[in-house]
Amino acid sequence: MKLLDIAEVAEASGVSASGLRYYEEQGLISSAGRHGLRRQYQSGVLLHLALINMGKSAGFSLTEIAGIFGKEGRPTLCRDDLHGKADDLERQMQEMRTLVAVLRHVAECPAPSHLDCPNFQRLMRVSTRAAKRRSKKNGGRKAPV
Repeated sequence: MKLLDIAEVAEASGVSASGLRYYEEQGLISSAGRHGLRRQYQSGVLLHLALINMGKSAGFSLTEIAGIFGKEGRPTLCRDDLHGKADDLERQMQEMRTLVAVLRHVAECPAPSHLDCPNFQRLMRVSTRAAKRRSKKNGGRKAPV
């Protein structure tokens, strides 16, 4: 089996060489050895990196992603966790749609003061309810600004 050089893996996966080294330190991937000073990887690492990228895009932490790789590095996906993450993403998308509506309204509202505009006040209430839901989900911690 042909081994891939770290530069080849970086090029094929879109993950920088430093990112590959970091993932290796975190136990997400492993190199098959070295050729001189350069790490070498089996071609299966590209599948792992695709899963890592997909997981990151879906909002999973690296710790959560590390947990999906079971024995022999084969992924074991918990369907309940995937459903939960999909639900979270749907809520985030709804919040983003609300935020888009707020921004568009602010940009186009002819009212002299947005604070006097009933539509803007309604959109602020919706945004506040969403922030409260996020805060409860985060155990009362403030959402990052």
